Amino acid sequence: MLTLAFMRHAFIASTFIAVVSGIIGVFVVARQLSFLTHTLSEIGFAGASFAVFAGWLPLNGMILFTMLSSVLVGQMSIKESRREAVISAVSGLFIGLGILFLSLSNQSASSATSILFGSVVGISAAEVHQLIILSVVVLVVTLLMYRPLKFSSFDMVGARVSGVNQTLVSVAFLVLLALSVSVAAQIVGSLLIFILLTIPAASAKYFTHGVAKMVGLAILFALLGTWTGLLLGYLTNWPVSFFIAAIEVVIYVIALLYQNFIEAN
Repeated sequence: MLTLAFMRHAFIASTFIAVVSGIIGVFVVARQLSFLTHTLSEIGFAGASFAVFAGWLPLNGMILFTMLSSVLVGQMSIKESRREAVISAVSGLFIGLGILFLSLSNQSASSATSILFGSVVGISAAEVHQLIILSVVVLVVTLLMYRPLKFSSFDMVGARVSGVNQTLVSVAFLVLLALSVSVAAQIVGSLLIFILLTIPAASAKYFTHGVAKMVGLAILFALLGTWTGLLLGYLTNWPVSFFIAAIEVVIYVIALLYQNFIEAN
């Protein structure tokens, strides 16, 4: 299997995607931003569609659209009372834009499938290199702001007392989330983006409460889902994103059962 170039590219890409998703996902869950991940997936779809229309790499369009809109959407939806309306309005607008851009291009059917459901087994060497560079940027910036981000996400009172600039941390994290959405979409597509960015981290929190341990488990669960999904996709010729979604959901169910068992005893 690994003698095939496209499978090597797929495993390298999925490894970096899983690591980024596992780390960022822990803070997404802690900051209760799963809704924003879903919204950014629609924005990413519109960006990738625009890139196809303009003749760019889809990843470039996703980065452009998600980066420009992440902070704006995040600030608009801070108040829970208007969050649902903001999500509906923004999601509807960008899904419509995505469909418009695809209809104006000459590759609508195949491109739509690739953008919505991912195409990791068809990822090129150039796209892998770009994805690695983007992933490294996300990981380095996350490492540099790890302490204030952890304080702001898990102990807001302590962060305020320690003088952490929570507005700056919030804006920086929204940008990191936008980049992570663009990265993760390469394997599961914009339709299922929230799977890798929320479920592994949500599962990890039921097994441990330490932030570092949660990050490690989330990465492990994301790697398990992507690597196993690639293997099963290769063996069956079924969509890789289906296997990734199914595996991550099974892990989450196991985590819930484990939590119920602990509480019962």
